[in-house]
Amino acid sequence: MSGHSKWSSIRRSKGVTDQRRGQLFTKLARDVTIATREGGGDPEANFRLRLAIDKARASNMPSDSIQRAIDRGTGKGNEAALEEIYYEGYGPGGVALMIEAATDNRNRTVSEVRSSFTKLGCSLGESGSVGWMFDLKGLLTIDLTAKKLDPDEVMLMAIDAGADDVQVSEDMLEVYTELPQLASVRQQMVAAGMPIVGAEKVMKPKTLVQPDDKDGMLALRLMDRLEDLDDVQKVFTNLEVTDELAERFAEA
Repeated sequence: MSGHSKWSSIRRSKGVTDQRRGQLFTKLARDVTIATREGGGDPEANFRLRLAIDKARASNMPSDSIQRAIDRGTGKGNEAALEEIYYEGYGPGGVALMIEAATDNRNRTVSEVRSSFTKLGCSLGESGSVGWMFDLKGLLTIDLTAKKLDPDEVMLMAIDAGADDVQVSEDMLEVYTELPQLASVRQQMVAAGMPIVGAEKVMKPKTLVQPDDKDGMLALRLMDRLEDLDDVQKVFTNLEVTDELAERFAEA
């Protein structure tokens, strides 16, 4: 499983999502607002918005909160406009991090992100410092247990639908696409009855790195600290999150 997906699994196992539901709704609302600002408020014509709404509904976000987020993206109301920003930096052991943020105050956000790096003896980098290590991709996550699916058959189906990389881990199948192809591949997989549990934009590392256990734990701690920031939407890394490392961090 990719670092991003395994990291999400660790966060779920620690109960972070349930403990901080209010913060989750804030992040989901910002996803909806950014998607609306980028492509308009009609989810039928704006695929990214449709994904953001689906994700919000899956987390039981109230419909009126979703609508307020759409209104904010179209410029209605008195709230300050949000913008999407990426920050880049190196964590412990040379681990590369890409931080996706949505903010109405760049100075506040960069200060908080930089502080998180500094507290663990790491440094926030300049734009482009680690971005070349990642590719912008679409990601579909399929639950193989829902229908007792054969991973090989689903992989071939995904490739025929236009996927450019497929990875299997435990009970999940990760289908990577070029971002413009995500809607098409998703539509074909849904039509084939595949149980898709996630569809999103991700920064996929070109190669993974595996530092020693100490630096690996520190890197996960940095990611945890970053994702706790209100303005941070997602954290992507080229850290190879082994099962052993994941278990140790989940129990910490």
